Amino acid sequence: MAVAYQESDIQVLKGLEPVRQRPGMYTRTENPLHIIQEVIDNAADEALGGYATRIDVVLHRDASISVQDNGRGIPVGIHPVEGVPTVELVFTRLHAGGKFSKTSGGAYAFSGGLHGVGVSVTNALSTRLEVEVVRDGKRWQLAFAGGDVCEALTEVGKARGHGTRVRAWPDAQYFDSPKLPLAELERLLRSKAVLLPGLVVTLCNEASEQTQTWQFSGGMGDYLQSVCQQETDGSYVSPLFSGEHYLTKAQIAGLKSDAAEGEGASWAVLFREGAARFSESYVNLIPTPVGGTHETGLRAGLFEALQAFCQHHALLPKGVQLTADDVWGRVACILSARVLDPQFQGQTKDKLTSRAAHALVASCIKDAFTLWLNAHLDAGKKIAEMAIKAALERSKTAKTAVKKKTSGAAVLPGKLTDCESNDIRENELFLVEGDSAGGSAKQARDKRTQAILPLRGKVLNTWEVPSAELFANNEVHDISVAIGVDPHSENAPDSVLESLRYGKVVLMTDADVDGAHIQTLLLTLFYRHFPKLVAAGHLFVGQPPLFRIDVDASKRKQKFYALDENERDSLVQRLVDEGVKEQHISIARFKGLGEMNPDQLKETAMSVDTRRLLCIQWPNANEANDMFDMLMAKKSSGDRRLWMESKGYSVEADI
Repeated sequence: MAVAYQESDIQVLKGLEPVRQRPGMYTRTENPLHIIQEVIDNAADEALGGYATRIDVVLHRDASISVQDNGRGIPVGIHPVEGVPTVELVFTRLHAGGKFSKTSGGAYAFSGGLHGVGVSVTNALSTRLEVEVVRDGKRWQLAFAGGDVCEALTEVGKARGHGTRVRAWPDAQYFDSPKLPLAELERLLRSKAVLLPGLVVTLCNEASEQTQTWQFSGGMGDYLQSVCQQETDGSYVSPLFSGEHYLTKAQIAGLKSDAAEGEGASWAVLFREGAARFSESYVNLIPTPVGGTHETGLRAGLFEALQAFCQHHALLPKGVQLTADDVWGRVACILSARVLDPQFQGQTKDKLTSRAAHALVASCIKDAFTLWLNAHLDAGKKIAEMAIKAALERSKTAKTAVKKKTSGAAVLPGKLTDCESNDIRENELFLVEGDSAGGSAKQARDKRTQAILPLRGKVLNTWEVPSAELFANNEVHDISVAIGVDPHSENAPDSVLESLRYGKVVLMTDADVDGAHIQTLLLTLFYRHFPKLVAAGHLFVGQPPLFRIDVDASKRKQKFYALDENERDSLVQRLVDEGVKEQHISIARFKGLGEMNPDQLKETAMSVDTRRLLCIQWPNANEANDMFDMLMAKKSSGDRRLWMESKGYSVEADI
């Protein structure tokens, strides 16, 4: 029976109810660590601002956790707009906090907190939460139960000092496991001490009656060297490259960007022979285990500086070209970026997505590493030697991977840059136009799941080519061998896909007429000779942007991408409607994928979070066959002419 849909069916979730209804949107639900981390991060923000010198965490016997700092203390007065105690507002209202204003007049300039969501989520997902604030010579207490006030804010006496203490009892019903992962908590607390030299961080476990204290006077460098000493097998480890750089007003004046005073990074880097890459990165003291734009900036800065060093000292053998992977694979590093208004991928802040952070960190690292290499010539030449060795090994592997399928076992084509994963459900193969685009795509890809196969020139029109003759064409041969599927007809059994190596085959060409032509030739190949692959939903078309729109106004600096002219015009009109003057809007047209730097290509065409992909399907097989035959068959030139004369006016082409 049909169910009535009425006005009363629309619900409005108020207060902290959205968090309790969908906790996974606001925090990690494997265990309560992240909601405790939100409290720790607030304390760390006080230390980052120079207001706190210690953070004390206690694991109580009753499964509650308390976090105490000696910062300024959360304000307790009545909020001028909301009319309730400010400390109560912070813990009971989503998007209430002191970290929205990033100007010099705000309570926080650089902070990990962004949205005013963190501790209100902690409160929402706890059976009980107690807050104690010491400031202005007084001590105040407040308690919540299930997210609601159960003990109103009360002044309990006079007190010296200042600071905040939060004690929470996480509600087990919202988490897969109620236990905190002790090793992860220790690593989190240790990182705060590592990144803030002089800060004292303690962890007291009442059950085991043990207390750990972390304080690093030497900061990141001491910590990184201790880690590498534990992991090294006696092979070469470079001297420590460490430093920090934060922008001053004078430096900002010479930059054509929206950088802010105080932004920058501190770092510690070692190069190791025969050891796997080790990296830890942070933004405003927030750990970013998935990395992000600040890590790609570090990678780019190191690579560009070392490449220039090799060229200046004529260290590169003839025919050898370094890639960022040749350098990055030998790195052990810790990076701490300071960004005024960071943008993260989700509330858990695992990955930084701020575009400006890449250029900011890259410029800081490149200049500093260039000076360091020339001041440490022996070490610089040894690091270059390791990178060149990696490049030679890569080149050797590529050359030995060329073998025609007709010889028996198919060997992957040499120009294929394969991915690490063997799970075809997540693996992706990008067929890109030209070696230049292939080079950018290799740097932009997620090497764990994304493979790159550059195509040279335009692919053969295979509409009328018999399957037995396809492998005479090198490009078609390489595509077939790379995806692991032989050419077949639409009547072939489903077993032809048993050796498929990628869940997605993505056609990624330039957003111009030539790119559209190559895309059509590839679609013809797959429709005609790999129909089962298409029918199973494995073929996709990437949609890289044709235009970049920059807003460069005094109060607004943003960057947008537009797929075509219509989207460009619509976006510009929207900006004008929002009050942006036309002279503050600049438009750049990409000539091709190879012109994009790796970060732009990753963000617009390859990252699963921000790219645009179209899955190719044929709703009407007969109609599709007639269209391909008219467009691609040699005998149909007359039909093509008639079609162009009758339909040409409707074609939208960027010429």
